[in-house]
Amino acid sequence: MFTLSQTIPVNDTQPRLNRTHIWEGLVLKAENPVPFLEAMSACDVIERGDDWLLRDFTLRGEDMQERVTFEPQERVTFVRTRSSAMGTIMNEIVELDDGEIGLRFTFTFDIDGLEDGSPEEVEFADRMSKSYFQGVGSTLAEIRRRVEAGELDAA
Repeated sequence: MFTLSQTIPVNDTQPRLNRTHIWEGLVLKAENPVPFLEAMSACDVIERGDDWLLRDFTLRGEDMQERVTFEPQERVTFVRTRSSAMGTIMNEIVELDDGEIGLRFTFTFDIDGLEDGSPEEVEFADRMSKSYFQGVGSTLAEIRRRVEAGELDAA
């Protein structure tokens, strides 16, 4: 099992985003990640509750399932329920030391067939981190695109 985490400042480029923009974007990404993540090719929400949803999706050709929970304006948590890479992903809106907004993505995975701490797991984690952290940038880019298009609330 390994954990990767990255926090990036949100407003290092234009347009400036506020917490509401980011939150609305994260909710949209949870419901349909395809426009946000290049590696995602399909997603269907199959169940929904007040603060959660269950979704089937295809990532890099593998069919998977996640239960997604929402902590409004703070965090979206994705818990894999079917995958060769079981684990949890958290997308958190955080305040940085300088008072600006940041977006933290944390990934904790246990990969079938890889022993904890093995060189193979370390190599896999390194490859995975590059791909997953590209997703942070593409998520913010899609949120910015939607803000510029007037598709997200400006509150």
